[in-house]
Amino acid sequence: MGYVAAKGGFDAIRAAEDLVANTRLEGKSSWLDLDQIIDRLGYAVDRVMGEGGLWDETTAARAFRQAEGDVIESAHLVRAHRSTLPRFGTTDAVDVDEIDVMRRIVPAFREPPGPQLLGRTLDYTGRLLDTPDEDDARRSALEAAAARAEQPAVDVTEATSDVRVPGRLLDVLRQMDLAVDRRSNDDPEPADIARVPARPGAPRSAVLSTMARAESGALVALWYRNILGPDRNLHEVTLGEVRHGRLPVRVQHPLIDEQVEIGNVRVTEVEAIEDLDGPDEDRTKFDVGYGLTFGHNERKAIAMANLDIALTRADAGSFLEQSILMTTDGLDSSGFLEHLKLPHYVTFRSMVERKTVERKTDERPSTEAVAS
Repeated sequence: MGYVAAKGGFDAIRAAEDLVANTRLEGKSSWLDLDQIIDRLGYAVDRVMGEGGLWDETTAARAFRQAEGDVIESAHLVRAHRSTLPRFGTTDAVDVDEIDVMRRIVPAFREPPGPQLLGRTLDYTGRLLDTPDEDDARRSALEAAAARAEQPAVDVTEATSDVRVPGRLLDVLRQMDLAVDRRSNDDPEPADIARVPARPGAPRSAVLSTMARAESGALVALWYRNILGPDRNLHEVTLGEVRHGRLPVRVQHPLIDEQVEIGNVRVTEVEAIEDLDGPDEDRTKFDVGYGLTFGHNERKAIAMANLDIALTRADAGSFLEQSILMTTDGLDSSGFLEHLKLPHYVTFRSMVERKTVERKTDERPSTEAVAS
């Protein structure tokens, strides 16, 4: 009987898998190609790459399609796939000042070094759902312009190199001696959290890596809870810079022993500023936090930068550090949640039996009552 039950369970699982796959493959609409997902669902693809910890738009799009739009499940597929890939080597560290800026805003300064580049963003679009007619009209206009071979309007992302690699507000603050210098040499080699899980007491590189790979919603929620004080008043938050651009990827050539550029990755980078006002803090300066993540995901990078500041002001082994390292990974939290749907017959039966024994014990008359 045991063999028959196990075989039946296995067949049921296979049938469920087939049902998912067949529903996706036999849908009535046109098949969703990977280039469509990459071109038209870019924010979702970027989130999958960031939370999956792998820069590969095609793989992320495949995972997103297979998971039917579930970002956490997509990231799970990407991480599982990444674990099967061989490691041929490591890339060389690059200076983030080499970022090829596609978007750059400086909320804290009216005239920062270098221009503000609004770039591609949803920040200034009305929160109104486009009608099908509006979509068709825009598409027709673009097709007509392409047919006439007209040159598109000037794109700020294709501006001159001095514009696309502007100076930093942080450098201005340092020149004015207004920023705490948090650069140090006590964490020279970045922690590899893909091989060694980060636990409380981890170096800053491990904490930043954990946040870069964290589930976006979890990190934003933790950040929001952190800046919301007990009096329900928001702590003052200022953003120094928000950047989205391309960073070069370089490796050492095995034959000529020189650095060679093999491509680039898009990243979102944020520097957050916080006023130092604690009794033991230097009130003449600002603290600066840092966030950087794959793709175009400004919400996560902003939360990350502000939590980076909060961690420096918290005690070692604080609840905030534990929360960041132990609860923000979407695969960990959702994995535990998902396992609750698996059979727990034996566990629940033992709970029922304990309740039954306790009830019988409570109903048994006490020795004193019998004696009286």
